[in-house]
Amino acid sequence: MPSKRKRKKSLNSNPAPGNKYDIDPARLPVHVAIIMDGNGRWAKKRLLNRVMGHEKGSESVRIVVRTSREVGIQHLTLFAFSTENWERPRTEITALMKLLNRFLKTERNEMRDNDIRLQAIGQIDRLPEYVQKTLLKTIDLTKDGRAMQLNLALSYGGRTDIVRMARMISRESIKGQLTPEAITPDLVSSYLYTKDLPDPDLLIRTSGEMRISNFMLWQIAYSELYITDTLWPDFDKKEYLHILKQYQSRDRRFGKIKD
Repeated sequence: MPSKRKRKKSLNSNPAPGNKYDIDPARLPVHVAIIMDGNGRWAKKRLLNRVMGHEKGSESVRIVVRTSREVGIQHLTLFAFSTENWERPRTEITALMKLLNRFLKTERNEMRDNDIRLQAIGQIDRLPEYVQKTLLKTIDLTKDGRAMQLNLALSYGGRTDIVRMARMISRESIKGQLTPEAITPDLVSSYLYTKDLPDPDLLIRTSGEMRISNFMLWQIAYSELYITDTLWPDFDKKEYLHILKQYQSRDRRFGKIKD
């Protein structure tokens, strides 16, 4: 059976007490990943422009980030923009990039004040130059955060991640620096965008769609999945806390038989 990937070193901080919400701090997921889906449908139901759905969805991002920090989640990864999203109408892409840029600027001080470190995974070089500059500046301003790490998956795709890994390992093999026997699950993980992250313990998808949409195909091998019908702009603190409690009732065996 596949082996469970070794957990990366935890952030150097004491997490906020989760039992304020009847949550066991000792059984919190270390890494929560979220596929934020449903912004467009939320807007369509209200006869609004899709961009309005994305703007409303940014409020849910703030709620989830703050709640994660409050209860003691160490790593939070948000699937913000996929490689496939580049195929959307140019006007929508432009609006999304402006929204991302504004979010980074308005939230960087709160992240720094709350000891949150920002990182990004994906093809960052494909983002508009002005967004890249804002992103890198925000990453630098929050680099000392130790309470929680917020990871934004931007221009990210699971297949692209794996192809990139395969190319890098192939180059090392051609140079004679790697033998076939040296290629292990841990080695593969070390060449992915998420090399410095533990695998997600919990993957949440909003909007009720029963698919993972090319997100972290390697990393979620043993993640607990939670699908909610709630559209992302309507996803609130109460539901997030409910999902965390549900996670704590799961029996995670990683393919093994419980003694």
